[in-house]
Amino acid sequence: MASSAAGRYSLRMLPDVFFPRRAAVAVLALFSLTLPAQASEDPFRDVRNEFMLAYARVSQPGAPAAADTEDLRTYPLYPYLQAARLRQALKSAGPSSDSVDERAATFLAYYDDEPVARSLRRTWLESLADRNRWDLFLTHYRDASVGDALRCRSFEARIATGRTEGLATDIAAQWLTPQSLPECDVAFSWLRTQNQLTPALIEQRARLALTKGTTAFARQIIAQLPAGKAAPLQQWAGILDNPQRGIDALIGSPQTPVDPQALLTGWSQLARKDRIGAISRFNALMKARKLDDAAASPYALALAVPLARDRDAAALGYFDKVRAGDFDETGHEWHVRAALWAEDWPRVADAIAAMPAEQRQVARWRYWAARAAEAQHERALAEQLYDSVIADDNYYSAMASARLDRPAKPHPERVVEDKVLLREIGQLPSFVRTRELLRANLRREAFAEWQYGFDALDAAKRPQMIHLAASWGWFDQAVATATQLRVFNDYTLLYPQPYDREVRAAAKLTDVDPDLIYGVMRQESLYRADAVSSAGAYGLLQLIPATARSTAQRWKRPRPSTSDLLVPSTSVTLGAGQLRMLLDRFGGQTAVALAGYNAGPGAATRWLPQSAIDPDIWIENIPYNETRAYVQRVLWHSIVFAWLRSGDGQRTEGWLARIGSPEDPTQVGTL
Repeated sequence: MASSAAGRYSLRMLPDVFFPRRAAVAVLALFSLTLPAQASEDPFRDVRNEFMLAYARVSQPGAPAAADTEDLRTYPLYPYLQAARLRQALKSAGPSSDSVDERAATFLAYYDDEPVARSLRRTWLESLADRNRWDLFLTHYRDASVGDALRCRSFEARIATGRTEGLATDIAAQWLTPQSLPECDVAFSWLRTQNQLTPALIEQRARLALTKGTTAFARQIIAQLPAGKAAPLQQWAGILDNPQRGIDALIGSPQTPVDPQALLTGWSQLARKDRIGAISRFNALMKARKLDDAAASPYALALAVPLARDRDAAALGYFDKVRAGDFDETGHEWHVRAALWAEDWPRVADAIAAMPAEQRQVARWRYWAARAAEAQHERALAEQLYDSVIADDNYYSAMASARLDRPAKPHPERVVEDKVLLREIGQLPSFVRTRELLRANLRREAFAEWQYGFDALDAAKRPQMIHLAASWGWFDQAVATATQLRVFNDYTLLYPQPYDREVRAAAKLTDVDPDLIYGVMRQESLYRADAVSSAGAYGLLQLIPATARSTAQRWKRPRPSTSDLLVPSTSVTLGAGQLRMLLDRFGGQTAVALAGYNAGPGAATRWLPQSAIDPDIWIENIPYNETRAYVQRVLWHSIVFAWLRSGDGQRTEGWLARIGSPEDPTQVGTL
């Protein structure tokens, strides 16, 4: 590449190689006009293969290089190949690698804030910082586009170049974080040399770390304080490390001073870890620390919520000790759930009435207000509330339909497809690149391009993006875009059935309702066959390999590898098989089986009631927020799929069957 001192890093020096994008879009338009319909659906197939081979070679330094063809140079994703090559070159850049720095600067000057530039910008800034090229670093640094590590390096750059105006304030703001930031060591040391790292700042950070529960890191910060200021914080860390011993010490030594926040956070941790131990110490602690009813209220709430999660009847007694002003959203919710478990309907009504208006108006609590009214023989009020819930289209609306003995029927709201506008949007450069990135298996980059293009669209055009993603078979993005636009009820669009053959075969094999299989699939993976969760679950129905292997053995199927679980037929068959096994284990109780599918059969077994209970009460009291929402959503999804298949409202009176122990057949229903 040619260069000159006057023109270095200037856009005027931009070579032709950085101008492929307009040409590529023009090529796409030309192809769409001249190629047969079948070919026009994928006009870049051949050059995409060339791109993918070249892209793979970037991470293989020893691989033989091939000259880029003209087709590749005008391909919409060619800038991604250039960026990848630049990132690779920066890994081996020396202290004065002017050539690679010039190429990076030129590329970023042209592509600016486009998605293709973002990763390269981070890599280049990291490289410049490692090579102490601080002036160039600061020229191209943008605070809004970086994380903590690069922000810390920007402080180092300002120190090195003497640009320190306002720097102490910026570093002090970064200092106040509850986790370790080794990249900021230079900046924090500089702040200390300026006598700006005050004991007050150090104490603030230690308190942040203690509030978060990171006691080991908190102790590193506390060690920087004078002994007098460090002592109460060290005491706090000790209480968090061993709350039982810490609370007992404070009960035994009533005169020992303690930070009120340390006492409450330590007590809260004890209540979460050892409910019985907390109950036995509550009165003694209140007496020893001379906490009156008002002061004791937060401690009662901290114990009441975990007791309610355990469905312990003692929870209600502690909720009675909580002052109205101390209830938070979680406290209100679990107060209602504890009252539900006790089937104390007047208390349910009062606890819902005590919620803030915004909270009690959601479908969940309107439904439970209706149940409370019905239980207290206020039938007119109950019907009015049930009617209001039915319009919401969710698990609670299906439950309300069951209570009113009506079929549950979704209320579809169509996003009208504008084919002309959709074609125009699909040919915009960002969405041409998005689709190519998807086809090249670069999903993270595809999402960034999609969002970039979405943000640039007029608000009136954005709903067409749901249709665009769905038409590509990018169903998870279609649903995500619909959610972003608060579009929930276009069921034809948002509840596709792309794996019908696999689902039908699995349903026939396992005798599991295909609508339930699709409901699990939609909730687990949003139809992504290649989905892999952070917990190590794979495929459309998100199976842990060990679970998949044991299920395969039970159904006399081949032992699957992890890659097998990314094959739709394998994932759907084994997922349905696991569902069947759970349904059998829990006496056909679908809600319990779904809880077991999400949280594990051991957890679902622990949650079974000692005596039969209404299914909505049992589901509402599932201790894990994730599992409770999972069960409710899958049940609603199954209703939608059944309605799409039949066009009829679905009878949900079976949802009212009480839930009990499978060992007692008289208790067991079928929900």
